[in-house]
Amino acid sequence: MPTPLLDLTPETLDTATGEAQTLLANAKSKLGFVPNMYGYMAILPPVLGTYMAAYDAFRSQSGLTPAEQETVFLSVSRANGCTYCTAAHSMIAHKISKVPADSLASLRDGTNLPDPKLQAVAQFTQAMVVSHGNPGKAAVDDFLAAGFGHQQVLGIVLAIACKTLSNYTNHLAATPVDEAFAAYSVD
Repeated sequence: MPTPLLDLTPETLDTATGEAQTLLANAKSKLGFVPNMYGYMAILPPVLGTYMAAYDAFRSQSGLTPAEQETVFLSVSRANGCTYCTAAHSMIAHKISKVPADSLASLRDGTNLPDPKLQAVAQFTQAMVVSHGNPGKAAVDDFLAAGFGHQQVLGIVLAIACKTLSNYTNHLAATPVDEAFAAYSVD
């Protein structure tokens, strides 16, 4: 397990007050538990609130299928080296979004995906992250040629913003992987 970069004590349902308490209670109501990451993000409630709003907006408005959405989240998290989000989104990809097993394995390994649409999503997302949002005209054109549109391009921008909040918080806190995601842990 990585060493925390900051000595942070996560908020909990028992310790949080005000906006942090509301956000954590909403998370528990929606998810059935409070993910460890949320406790750290709730130290500054706008971090958690912005994350949750961006996550929900990406899910509902990106124009991407659930499998494509997980491809984006896993590509960002892998590029950023976030083991917590890689584990969490691997579980969601497998259990909820129904990403094919061979594609999930490729996403986790950083190899080419067998599904050409998912490969286009992963490749463009990776290009966006490593270029800090300036992947070049050819990368944008290739993504559009794969059958995606402007909505999906901007949806990926939204997902990168969302994952930046979570990935960076997890790096600072060395967030332990929740039991719900433990079977999908990566080194």
